[in-house]
Amino acid sequence: MVRGKTQMRRIENATSRQVTFSKRRNGLLKKAFELSVLCDAQVGLIIFSPRGKLYEFASSNMQETIERYRRHMKDVQINMPAKDQNMQHLKHEATSLMKKIEFLENSKRKLLGEGLSSCTFEELLEIEKQLDRSVSKVRARKMQVFKEQIEKLKEKEKILAAENAMLLEKCGDQSEKTSEEERETAGHAEGSEITEDVETELFIGLPEQRSKRRNT
Repeated sequence: MVRGKTQMRRIENATSRQVTFSKRRNGLLKKAFELSVLCDAQVGLIIFSPRGKLYEFASSNMQETIERYRRHMKDVQINMPAKDQNMQHLKHEATSLMKKIEFLENSKRKLLGEGLSSCTFEELLEIEKQLDRSVSKVRARKMQVFKEQIEKLKEKEKILAAENAMLLEKCGDQSEKTSEEERETAGHAEGSEITEDVETELFIGLPEQRSKRRNT
């Protein structure tokens, strides 16, 4: 058989109530002392009996413990409104951002040609104007890119022309050098032929006879 929870209520008999108070008070003071020693906690316990008699326990100075409690409660009371206000601000900001995101998504879909069935005539005109402005910006950017590419090609053409001129100049110098070498080679060849025309026959006799033979 399961027993129900015993309901706690005031003890009607004054003698029994006083005995219970004394036992529970001593047990509570003992537990407070054990908590302060075992856990190194700052404990302050205040008990008033039904007759107004004071019982207390403090692990340190009771007045200091009470002042610390007051400061803590004061800080809590000061910070609570600030936290609530900050939370409300964050909620409002999050709601505003969600609405902006939803608006931007709807605008994007409409610009892509989606969800136009619910648009009014004025909204369609505004979308058309936005598209015209976008097309104008795209064309202007395209022309700018074309101009930049043309300028780059012109600069590249100048560089190639300068390199070509340098190569032609080098080729011209090489051709002139080759021509000079060819002329020098031809001159040497002609000199060799003339030398070969010089007397090559062996003549034995007096010098006078040799001279007569040359004149002949």
